[in-house]
Amino acid sequence: MKKIVMTGGGTAGHVTPNIALIPELIKRNYEIHYIGSEMGIERKLIEEYGIPYYSVSTGKFRRYFDIKNFTDPFKVIKGIREASALMKKIKPDVVFSKGGFVSVPVVLAADKKKIPCVIHESDMTPGLANKICIPHAAKVCTNFPEAASNIPDGKAVVSGTPIRSELYNGSRAKGLEFCGFSDDKPVVLVVGGSLGATAVNQIVREALPELLKKYNVIHLCGEGKRDSDLDGIKGYAQYEYVKKELSDMMAAADLVISRAGANAICELLALKKPNILIPLPQSQSRGDQILNAQSFKKQGYSAVLNEENLTPEKLVTHVDRVFNEREKYVYSMRMNNNKDAIQIICDILDELSGDV
Repeated sequence: MKKIVMTGGGTAGHVTPNIALIPELIKRNYEIHYIGSEMGIERKLIEEYGIPYYSVSTGKFRRYFDIKNFTDPFKVIKGIREASALMKKIKPDVVFSKGGFVSVPVVLAADKKKIPCVIHESDMTPGLANKICIPHAAKVCTNFPEAASNIPDGKAVVSGTPIRSELYNGSRAKGLEFCGFSDDKPVVLVVGGSLGATAVNQIVREALPELLKKYNVIHLCGEGKRDSDLDGIKGYAQYEYVKKELSDMMAAADLVISRAGANAICELLALKKPNILIPLPQSQSRGDQILNAQSFKKQGYSAVLNEENLTPEKLVTHVDRVFNEREKYVYSMRMNNNKDAIQIICDILDELSGDV
């Protein structure tokens, strides 16, 4: 049996593509191990699959001044030692990394032990953690063809993003029942990412009186971000975070309002869901979500609203317009030639593990 170590964490976007690969890896006779952080969301998500989970020390790489910038490098060094010990214990044939800060010590340790590593980069430009890891990787799988220009020659493979198979099997009826909705109105699903999106939450809640005149609203608002004052409002259902119910909610949704993280928008594309993207602004990010959103708008898959200029009135206007033009967006998404990312990535892993 071949052995693989998977890594990635910090947000669900750094874990869900790994989860999407698991059934195919099992089918291909891999013994799977996962290395993540002690307290990250990845532990809870991965342990549900019965996969051995190990934690290592990790530090955050910041683009701004913070006193922790002087101490976190020592955490990374400690993490490399811990990951090296795990590599010696597990003896994997190959490593797959989805990114996030926890991946850095794992990839560096794998390279040190001469274990081939495959990285997946979802965005147009690599994040800081992946920038550090790319020189130590054998192959770098990318979501967008444009991203290949940022990868050294011979390493880049345009694979697309692995999509969890269960997302395709949702039931609209079950989604409506779970939320307590009747089927008399179209459904708007608001997704702020696994950590939630405070600014999006605020605008959506301010727009609720107008939205609820025409739509039912499912609001995934993030941990600790529910507003109990809104409980019990007819046509509105709010949840901090959902797991197995997400596929049913997606099936029930006629339109989705979302941040523009690469994994999230690729799921919307795969499911052919008309959507409005509100990318994380430049002031809070490196601008990757803005580039993602611009690409999807250019291809006719999405409408885009910038958070800086967002008002409840503007949100309602866009929801109405996108819903009325939804068939135009669905048609554009159907013209997309989706790659089978799971097969492409697993074939690369097979090749690097010597199973060809």
